Amino acid sequence: MTEQADTPEPSVPESIDISESIAEAVLATDGVAGLHGGMFGEAATYLPGRRVAGIRIDENGTEVHVTLIAGHPVRETADAIRTAVSPLSPGPVHVTVEDVVRA
Repeated sequence: MTEQADTPEPSVPESIDISESIAEAVLATDGVAGLHGGMFGEAATYLPGRRVAGIRIDENGTEVHVTLIAGHPVRETADAIRTAVSPLSPGPVHVTVEDVVRA
């Protein structure tokens, strides 16, 4: 009879949620400094063991709250965010610019 050593089961990475895919697309948009959770942190998606600040998805569409880099045009950057997120998002994409920071 052979004994088997107790080996821990390999950890399975948590699946990527659509909100995390949207966050990646937003952060890859030129002029975006980061995601913003809103004044009271209310703009977020809550997942098991983690939170995606700045992205909220509900029956009215997707809310994206961002901080932009100063010098980038606000409307054009918001349009670029909508373009990047629309293929990933159910419903309309609403972009809120919460802050502008220096690079």
